[in-house]
Amino acid sequence: MLPAYEHVMRLGRERKDPIFLDIGFGNDMREVVHDGFPAARVIGSDLHPELWDLGHELFNSSPETFPAHFVGGNVFNPEILAVAPPASMQPTESPNLDNLTSLNPLRGQVSAIHSTAFFHLFKEDEQLHLARALAGLLSADPGSIILGGHTGAQEKGTVSGVYNNIEVDIFAHSPESWAAMWDGEVFEKGIVKVEAEFREVSTVAGRDRHPLLYWSVTKL
Repeated sequence: MLPAYEHVMRLGRERKDPIFLDIGFGNDMREVVHDGFPAARVIGSDLHPELWDLGHELFNSSPETFPAHFVGGNVFNPEILAVAPPASMQPTESPNLDNLTSLNPLRGQVSAIHSTAFFHLFKEDEQLHLARALAGLLSADPGSIILGGHTGAQEKGTVSGVYNNIEVDIFAHSPESWAAMWDGEVFEKGIVKVEAEFREVSTVAGRDRHPLLYWSVTKL
């Protein structure tokens, strides 16, 4: 469980019309719904729309029993997710979540954005682009949060490793460089609180240790 998880659940209980956005396969959004976040206020997004149908198959659910929403597409496509300045005030109109085909109508509306095992798939400049794009979706209300976890490093740079018997090179931020990116490059310095923690976590098989960065970015 991510350190800021309970904060997300509190937003789901206490904020009027909260929105939770999960970038990725969608199993994490099912966890927050199971724990009490309103399913009708939850949105998943992934490159492959067929994964949403696979999720229903895996979890034995349907649009009726799990009325969350899904937006399929490439987050680097501006028609799906364009970079926009962080919101300074709450928009006057709420988007219709039932008809979303893009994440752009969510600008300045999202209470919590979750992204795990995603940022590390991209180069340094692409990670900054993605961070700026997600920041534009975040609500201006204090306490709004972006959180997640992915491959990290004690010092910013390229991390080499073997995953599923495939050798890969990944660009990884350190806690310090990750915090500096969000607080100063993505958001104006001083308007967010960034928490980032480096851990080495045992793999499922238990034979190796994987370097992970757990983090959250919270509007002040």
